[in-house]
Amino acid sequence: MTMGKRTQATVLEVRLLREGIIESRHIVQAVVCDDRGRVLSVAGNAETATFVRSALKPFQALAVTTTGTLERYDLSDRDLAIIASSHKGTIEQVRQVFNILWRADVDPTALQCPIPQGKRSPLQYNCSGKHAGMLAVCQQRHWPLNNYLDRKHPMQQLILGKVAELLRMPAEEFISAHDDCGVPTYLMQLGQMASLYALLASSSNLDMERIIRAMTHHPVLVAGDGEFDTELMRLAPGEVVSKAGAEGVQCIGRLGEGMGLAIKVMDGAKRAKYAVAIHLLQQMGWISPSAAETLAEKFMTFGKYTRLEVVGELSLL
Repeated sequence: MTMGKRTQATVLEVRLLREGIIESRHIVQAVVCDDRGRVLSVAGNAETATFVRSALKPFQALAVTTTGTLERYDLSDRDLAIIASSHKGTIEQVRQVFNILWRADVDPTALQCPIPQGKRSPLQYNCSGKHAGMLAVCQQRHWPLNNYLDRKHPMQQLILGKVAELLRMPAEEFISAHDDCGVPTYLMQLGQMASLYALLASSSNLDMERIIRAMTHHPVLVAGDGEFDTELMRLAPGEVVSKAGAEGVQCIGRLGEGMGLAIKVMDGAKRAKYAVAIHLLQQMGWISPSAAETLAEKFMTFGKYTRLEVVGELSLL
């Protein structure tokens, strides 16, 4: 990531208004980078570090697109979309995860993600598509299936190597921790996250372009009906790719222009990251006013008396 003379500016504030009176506040930071790693605009500090969480999934999916696994098991764009997803566990989504395992001849019992509370199978866990993709790669490469979550497993080393290569960093410099599903996640600066999504959206790499096509052509598999990522990509087809992460992380790429946006809500609130995403996407012209209005009605209005407003804007560097 290339820093300019200034990498920080005033943060954004999301306010919950009850009949126009402020009831709650969330502090939010955001960064926009290009595909060369240059910070273009910022609210807060581009060097703020946080775990990337599920916003890493499109890049974890590179393990599938770069190893011949797609071709070996005749996996489709629908399979790739569910690999990059945080899904709701619908029948359609669970069947797509099962399809990957069936084609790779891997028993579902090999999944090491948790069983969601009140559910019967790890297939229903929101990260099961990612896990199924990892198991398919392990099967194709003849790697052990029983410890694919370990940081030193060749599966996780392959993913780390891909991310390190994209960010032009030594792999050993990354700080990792286990995500809730058991897979390693990485501590990154917001500028690094934005740079990754700029690269993803730049159309300069065929493997990443395949992931983009899968996610944008099958948005319902990436999250689900009524979820922000799905609704945004439906309303702006071919314009943006979007992937949420837990604890207030949201990343979006502007397709064809090689620009990426990374958002972090400092208290982790999900509602605030969606409000900021809508606010900034409209500010930057990445979505139409009608799309912004539709999204705001769904994600910034909570009944008759309460709504969210965003105060502040990105500062150009």
